[in-house]
Amino acid sequence: MTENAQHPQPASTPELPTQYAPAEVEGKLYERWVERGYFEADAKSEKPPYTIVIPPPNVTGSLHLGHAFEHTIIDALTRRKRMQGYETLWQPGMDHAGIATQNVVERELAKEGKSRQDLGREAFVERVWQWKEESGGQISGQMRRLGDGVAWSRERFTMDEGLSEAVQTIFKRLFDDGLIYRAERIINWCPRCLTAISDIEVEYQDDDGELVSITYGEGDETLVVATTRAETMLGDTAVAVHPDDERYAHLVGKRIRLPLTDRTIPVVADTHVDPEFGTGAVKVTPAHDPNDFEIGRRHDLPNITVMDERAVITVPGPFQGLDRFEARSAIVAALRADGRIVAEKRPYVHSVGHCSRCKTTVEPQLSLQWWVKVATLAKAAGDAVRDGRVTIHPKEMESRYFAWVDDLRDWNISRQLWWGHRIPVWHGPNGETVCVGPDEEPPTGEGWSQDTDVLDTWFSSALWPFSTLGWPEQTPSLEKFYPNSVLVTGYDILFFWVARMMLFGLYAMDGTPPFHTIALHGMVRDQFGKKMSKSFGNAVNPLDWMDKYGSDAVRFTLARGANPGVDVPIGEDWVQGSRNFANKIWNATRFAMMNGATVEGPLPAPEQMSATDRWILSRLGETVAQVDAYYDDYQFAKLSDTLFHFAWDEVFDWYVELSKTTFFDGGEQAKVSGRVLGEVLDVTLRLLHPVVPFVTETLWTTLTGKESVVVADWPADSGFRDQDAEREIEHLQQVITEVRRFRADQGLQPGQKVPARLDLSGTSLVAHEAAIRQVLRLQPEGDGFHATATLPVAGATVGLDLSGTIDVGAEHKRLTKDLGAAEKEKAQATAKLGNEAFLAKAPDNVVDKIRTRLAKAETDIERITAQIAALPRG
Repeated sequence: MTENAQHPQPASTPELPTQYAPAEVEGKLYERWVERGYFEADAKSEKPPYTIVIPPPNVTGSLHLGHAFEHTIIDALTRRKRMQGYETLWQPGMDHAGIATQNVVERELAKEGKSRQDLGREAFVERVWQWKEESGGQISGQMRRLGDGVAWSRERFTMDEGLSEAVQTIFKRLFDDGLIYRAERIINWCPRCLTAISDIEVEYQDDDGELVSITYGEGDETLVVATTRAETMLGDTAVAVHPDDERYAHLVGKRIRLPLTDRTIPVVADTHVDPEFGTGAVKVTPAHDPNDFEIGRRHDLPNITVMDERAVITVPGPFQGLDRFEARSAIVAALRADGRIVAEKRPYVHSVGHCSRCKTTVEPQLSLQWWVKVATLAKAAGDAVRDGRVTIHPKEMESRYFAWVDDLRDWNISRQLWWGHRIPVWHGPNGETVCVGPDEEPPTGEGWSQDTDVLDTWFSSALWPFSTLGWPEQTPSLEKFYPNSVLVTGYDILFFWVARMMLFGLYAMDGTPPFHTIALHGMVRDQFGKKMSKSFGNAVNPLDWMDKYGSDAVRFTLARGANPGVDVPIGEDWVQGSRNFANKIWNATRFAMMNGATVEGPLPAPEQMSATDRWILSRLGETVAQVDAYYDDYQFAKLSDTLFHFAWDEVFDWYVELSKTTFFDGGEQAKVSGRVLGEVLDVTLRLLHPVVPFVTETLWTTLTGKESVVVADWPADSGFRDQDAEREIEHLQQVITEVRRFRADQGLQPGQKVPARLDLSGTSLVAHEAAIRQVLRLQPEGDGFHATATLPVAGATVGLDLSGTIDVGAEHKRLTKDLGAAEKEKAQATAKLGNEAFLAKAPDNVVDKIRTRLAKAETDIERITAQIAALPRG
């Protein structure tokens, strides 16, 4: 129960409007926060640092629910830490998104009837920069709508001057250390994007294809191979069998005829072949399959590339110039005509890789590319988690991380694009290779040219935790804010981004990992658990929901679904519920302020307070402790749920209702309770602020008269606990809840007044009689009172005179009918559960449902019997 000393409260608190209108306040509040510099971070501050980087969204992007979810979590963390007294930096910025951005601009050019080749490299890159300035970065405005408390003055872009220097610096260091090399390897080639893409940028899906079995060789020297990619046979340079497969022992070492060509190829023995799979013989196409490439290396086989960059056949002959899929059909037809097809299976469903950006089928292809040698880097990344320098949350995600880094293959970092960081290597006329650092001059003269490839986008974003702070310069920001406190990101980019930041952070920063904690969250799905997608028709623009319900409602809905590492279902009705919660906060705070809630002066001593006052303060202290524990464990769903039920149920529904008689009566006790209520609202609004910043800012500044809740103190657990008061109010709640239930069962309207006799003697509830009568609409007994129903609960007795309020006969008839239905349901369920033959055959879930029906029927019988017994007797 700390006091906030920013500015004194004015003599009279301004009155709040009758309704909360998010659209009228959110934009103005956010701009005020930015203008006052609340979100900026000072590297010279003596406060302890707390740093989080934004997972840089693509410059081509716009805010989707996944962004809104992640940003809500990060914003809540940073707002709380700022209130706790940390020098808090939430680093914003955007990624240049090589392939995605180039595709966007190429589409724009196509509308003009042009291609990037028409412009040339330099002019095309200039066009991309122009597009970036005019159209890129709309996500920044959307982040403001959401309330993101980022340090806008520090905004970075992965292609800006400083980050480009960082990229060139680390490339040079890795190159000089022998960790970057150039070699021919099988890569994933996208014939649409015309570039290599990494393994993790390939999406696999089941496609309908065909499996054809083809006879290779002539006469007695034949064998059968099966393939789904018949077009690649033009590049076969061997057939492989297992060394122990006696069926083919006589062929190993011999050469056989490759159909449709004038070539012969050897039969080789290799342990990679599974003799139990298919015919036990496989075609080997080293230039178009990663496994075949390795077989080719072991047996010194030639590599024959059969397609160009657009997947068009280049082998001279009848198939030259055909697209790969056209060639596949033509080659199968030619083989069939030649009597070489021994089996065909259509459709043959198999897993096929597609480019994650354009969905084109990926072509494994031999290509000369640049690579990072990852063995030592990956070991360091694994060790940093194993030795506790980095914690992965939730812990069960560690296994996925280790599965990746412990088996990490060399990273293909070159892309055949024009937009991106150009590889800082110059090639000479006599095969020379020179890597140029940021402070070095490239070689000049005839025959020298810079490598045409650019770097994988993930290369530059892997530097994000330290390049954004000024590295390679040893800046004050780097010294203050590195390493980051926590990385908040989705488990789906654990391999794309997180692992790569670990590789480069440990390498560049002398073994210091880029962050202390990796907090992984799930993906946002629709209310039925289905992935959101435009093609599914269930994608949601969060701005639409913000316009309709307010940003706080969207944020609270997302936070309330955020269990660590688990996907988040969300539906519009849940956002409506969160909007109702924001309205509840508004209306209850407004009522409280109109009825004496105040933060002026110290809290009264406990002996001056009522049991209701002491109860709510005890619950407040426990709530602060729970919320802190959940924040520290990244349990956003639990902390949001805790705050929801404390604010709505305990503060607004119970404490405010139970205190109304006190406030209406006035006097000293009303002043005491008004100060308690002011304290509870003050703390509750501060607790809620990181998740629902806009409504809490408006209410808190009005309640306290202080500058802003953004820079208020985070509540500390007061340590105040009063178990006696908690037990007393628990008994009071039992009485009220039971009488409410009885009234509802009897069909009484909530506001309908009923004469009642309260016997509270021998309980701790004597002082609460006025509150009980107020909440339950119970009138004094009066003359002629006759208790037609008596309810014993929590040691108290409540007698109600229901004569004249209900039709006893009709109610008795209705309840008797309901009782009969419940007894019939019980009998049927009991009979089934007593039938051994049924239990032996029925699935477990069916048996469980019947047991549930039996339990419900028994509960209904007990409840209805009690209601009948409580009916007035004539």
